[in-house]
Amino acid sequence: MARKAICDALAMDADLIILPELVTSGYVIESDAELNLIAMSDRDELFESWRGLIGDRESVVVAGFAQRGVDGLVYNSAAVVDRNGLRAVYQKNHLWDEEKRWFEPGKTLPPVIQTAFGKLGVLICYDLEFPETARDLALRGAEIIAVPTNWPLAYRPDGERSPEIGNAMVSARVNRVFIACCDRVGTERGTQWTGGSCIVGPDGWVLAEREGHDSGMVSADIDMSLAADKSLNRNNDVLGDRRPNLYQTLAE
Repeated sequence: MARKAICDALAMDADLIILPELVTSGYVIESDAELNLIAMSDRDELFESWRGLIGDRESVVVAGFAQRGVDGLVYNSAAVVDRNGLRAVYQKNHLWDEEKRWFEPGKTLPPVIQTAFGKLGVLICYDLEFPETARDLALRGAEIIAVPTNWPLAYRPDGERSPEIGNAMVSARVNRVFIACCDRVGTERGTQWTGGSCIVGPDGWVLAEREGHDSGMVSADIDMSLAADKSLNRNNDVLGDRRPNLYQTLAE
């Protein structure tokens, strides 16, 4: 399924292709034996096969997988693959619910990667609930943030978007970056997913989305230069107006 999704996106000349969190295995884990079965090295031949699909294109694939680290522990990770191979691996820092039973939390900042289309940052699912994560990526120059995710279906009033898409909208607006989230659809071992894939612009408005059980691609043509402008008007700048000396106790 991941291979077909990549091929379909490449056929549309997509620059950035995002697949869900833990796309190589599924999300709901039921035993240590199963975890050991799905855990992969970041040197797995799968990533080389994705590089082969990309060929000479300047496209980038961001996809989630269960990573067996060099320390022997298993991480909920995201791989960044382009025509040169595996560019980066990010190990999810903020673990959700039962993930804490199966995965080790990451210990390093998420990457910012220079690509042909701009500077790419990576987060995974629950990371986006923490405002510091997107702000950190924006401060390090990220213009678009890719978010492989699995959002369990949550209550929302009729006619409202999912709260997770709301988080993406706010994070994009307050940092003046693009945010693109790829969510799982359907039901897996009793867990129903939101199916809330979306692409949000630096003004916080949704450019494309798909919610519900219908699988399919979400795409948008975007102008990356919009993420370079952090001004709200001639007197305000979302990064320039920060006062870090007043925020120190928050970090502590």
